Amino acid sequence: MFNEKLYTLIKSPLITEKSSRISEVHKQVVFKVDLNANKREIKDAVEELFKVEVLAVTTSIVKGKTKRNRNGVYKRSNYKKAFVTLSEDSDIQFEGMN
Repeated sequence: MFNEKLYTLIKSPLITEKSSRISEVHKQVVFKVDLNANKREIKDAVEELFKVEVLAVTTSIVKGKTKRNRNGVYKRSNYKKAFVTLSEDSDIQFEGMN
């Protein structure tokens, strides 16, 4: 896989209370990824970028909400979440990364 595509495939980690609980209990990390990415590409990208072993990848598409403010109505963008299950000896630390 091309290195340029690896860096554009994974947009950012999703760090919330729920994703923190999932990482502690199920050894999963949650990423926001490109809408056109498939599971095989996500697995290859995470293994290559973070040097970890990935056991499984589950994805879901989050539909953007319709919001209103004084300027009118607008819609947030759709995005795809990837739940990446890591092996027992693998770990990804996000503290200290910019």
